[in-house]
Amino acid sequence: MDSGSLKYIPEPPREELLPAPERRFSRNVSRKNLVIAGALFVIILTLGYHRFLAPTSGIQAEAVTDATVTISRGESLSGTAEILGKRGAIRSEFAFKSLVVLFGGSKGIQAGDYYFSRPENAVWIAWRLTHSVSEFVNIRVTVPEGLNSKEIADIFAAEKRFIRFDRSDFMKIAAGHEGHLFPDTYFLMPNVTAQDIVDAMLANYQDRIKTLDEDMQAFGRPAADVIKMASIIEEEARTAETRRTIAGILWKRLDEGMPLQVDSAFAFVNGEKDSRDLSAADLAIESPYNTYIHKGLPPTAIANPGLDAIYATIHPIATKYYFYLSDDQGNMHYAVTLDEHVLNKAKYLDF
Repeated sequence: MDSGSLKYIPEPPREELLPAPERRFSRNVSRKNLVIAGALFVIILTLGYHRFLAPTSGIQAEAVTDATVTISRGESLSGTAEILGKRGAIRSEFAFKSLVVLFGGSKGIQAGDYYFSRPENAVWIAWRLTHSVSEFVNIRVTVPEGLNSKEIADIFAAEKRFIRFDRSDFMKIAAGHEGHLFPDTYFLMPNVTAQDIVDAMLANYQDRIKTLDEDMQAFGRPAADVIKMASIIEEEARTAETRRTIAGILWKRLDEGMPLQVDSAFAFVNGEKDSRDLSAADLAIESPYNTYIHKGLPPTAIANPGLDAIYATIHPIATKYYFYLSDDQGNMHYAVTLDEHVLNKAKYLDF
């Protein structure tokens, strides 16, 4: 036979050497094994998820305080897992720690307050704690003009969602800042402290007062005196014109050595803001804030004024008047002499 006519015929695959029925049986077995293996994998994965990673319902609560977990600075990974386990946030401490190592690497757990408003799986919890995702929602709080620090403290104390606010701490910190706790609407995290709130209000004051810097300098009186007077003006009148008119009266009384005799200062003495509730005994109370018996401005502001009151204070309207009062409808009545003022009281007030 001629060697040049020989051709190489490759050996067929082993399976093709089998008879056709046996080849079909082999393929069916392979596919069946794959299906079984896949099903087992899904079952194992599902069971593992529900056993170790699925959400729990042990920590969700309506109150922010009850639904918050605090991780202190320096807390270990095992300690964090134990805290979450005891609070019912995770099913497996081991699985949680493994996920933290996977997500956080050398960074690990981030200290802070974490809010659990709904059931969460261990994967998301581990991600949150390694990336400082607190999930807190800001709380909206409005502080009206003319409140003193005690009244402001009451507003924040009444908002139970502030988990770290302490009223007594606020009073101590705010004591030296009366008049500078700027009235405004604030959006604050639930875990703010009293110090955080005071700092936010003071920073807001510094930012907002800049718009009146030139006017304050042109007015020429000490800024501390302006704020004290503005806190009185805030309480004594409501419209821009009456505020400016009363500012002119009170600055004139101050410059001429007359007592200011403002009823609003008694809110700082005995809590009374309505002049109708003041008795002769009240007017004789010995207090540096009693402007009936002590001349000059009170030791501190008596409230926290807004920009409108501060503006009126440094833009007073000069008049001939020395006295004023407001009737039941809020209308202002002025007098030059004390006798005229007494007549206005008899005419416009139910004394």
